[in-house]
Amino acid sequence: MSIETQPRSVSQTQQYEQCAWRFYLQRVERVTPRPAAWSAHGTAFHSAAEAFELSGRTMSADEAVSLFSERYSALVNKGLDKEPNTDHWLSANGAGGEDIERRYALGQQQTRRYVEWASEDNSKTWCTPDGQPAVELYFLVELGGVKVRGFIDQLVLDEDGAVRPRDWKTGSMKSKFQLETYGVAVRALYGAEVNRADWYLAKTGKLSRPLPLTDVTAEEVGERYAAMDAGVKRGDFPAKPSFSCRFCDVSHACSFKQ
Repeated sequence: MSIETQPRSVSQTQQYEQCAWRFYLQRVERVTPRPAAWSAHGTAFHSAAEAFELSGRTMSADEAVSLFSERYSALVNKGLDKEPNTDHWLSANGAGGEDIERRYALGQQQTRRYVEWASEDNSKTWCTPDGQPAVELYFLVELGGVKVRGFIDQLVLDEDGAVRPRDWKTGSMKSKFQLETYGVAVRALYGAEVNRADWYLAKTGKLSRPLPLTDVTAEEVGERYAAMDAGVKRGDFPAKPSFSCRFCDVSHACSFKQ
C-alpha cells in the first residue's frame, strides 16, 4: 500500500507536523533509521505491562521483569545486528552502549514498579461488547474523511461508568492529540461515554492528571488528520530544522539538519 492511500495514525500525523521532511525520508524514501535503546525500552515495557494486565493482574513482578528483560534483549540484539557500532546509536544520555545498559536496568525497575502500583490501583480494564479486554486494542475509524488506525494501550472503567483511555509512557513526551484520538475513536466504534483520559508515567510510577475530553469532538481531531493527509497527497514535505534534529533517527540522510 502506498503512502498516499494507507490509513493514517497519530505518530504519522505528529511526525509530519513536526518535520514533514523526516516523514518523507522515513516513510517514502525508506531510509534505514539509526537504532535507539529508548525504542527497545518503550516496546519491552509495553509488552510486560500488556501481559500483566491480560493475566488479570495475576502475573508476579518477577515474571513481568523477566518478560521485559527477554523482550528488551531481543530488540537490542536485533538493533546490534543492523548497527554493531553503538557509537552510531541515538542516545539522549551518554554514549549508545552506556544507554543500552542503563535502560536495561531502568526498564526492569519501572516494570516492577508498575506491578507494585497496580496492586494498589482499583481501576479495571474495560471489555469490548464481544468480551475482549481492552488492552493493546486495535482500532480503525474515519476522522475528517481520513481512515485512522492505531492501538490503545488500555481502556479502563471510570467510577461513573465512562470509559477512560490510558497510555503507558516510558518517555517524557505526552501527546494530548493521541489521547484525544483515542477518545473520539472509542465513542465512534463503541458508542461509549468518554469524559477523560490519562497517562501512566513509568518515570514516576504514577498516573498523570486526567485529561478532560468531554468537549473534544471528532470534527476538530479530524481536521488535523485531513490537513496531514492532504499535504502528503500533494507531495508537500517541508523541512523544519530544530533542536529535535539531534533525536531524529534519519538525520544521517538529511541535508537540512540543524
